[in-house]
Amino acid sequence: MSIAYGYILRIATAEWVNQVFEMAIYYTGFRRKWKVGQTILFVHKTVFGDAFVGYGEIGNVYGLDELSEEERRECEKWRWKKAIEFKYIIRFEKPLPIKETFLKDLKIRGRTLHGYPLSKEQLNSIISDAERLQHETS
Repeated sequence: MSIAYGYILRIATAEWVNQVFEMAIYYTGFRRKWKVGQTILFVHKTVFGDAFVGYGEIGNVYGLDELSEEERRECEKWRWKKAIEFKYIIRFEKPLPIKETFLKDLKIRGRTLHGYPLSKEQLNSIISDAERLQHETS
């Protein structure tokens, strides 16, 4: 794939999931060519296994030198190098299990999902599957 239209980021803890959706900021040490306009899909471990819990569009990317003293201290503690600020962020009411997407056929699981690049078609496929799931009655 020549151009990544977006990436999967796996959020380790429920606390960090809430922080991402409340603040619309994700701190990362993962080295990628983050670009304004890219879509990031968030994965978290749920009762269904790893599942997509939402997504957002990158609005800005900040280096450590552009962060507040408090943010910089927290980043250094966790070895994070960048803060990704989102233009908008959408949280799915019903998480979309990875095993219900095309990713089930790939041999990537757990931590190896973190930073996985996605094409425009792959992004659209996952988002439309997730949106369809939101509208299904349980």
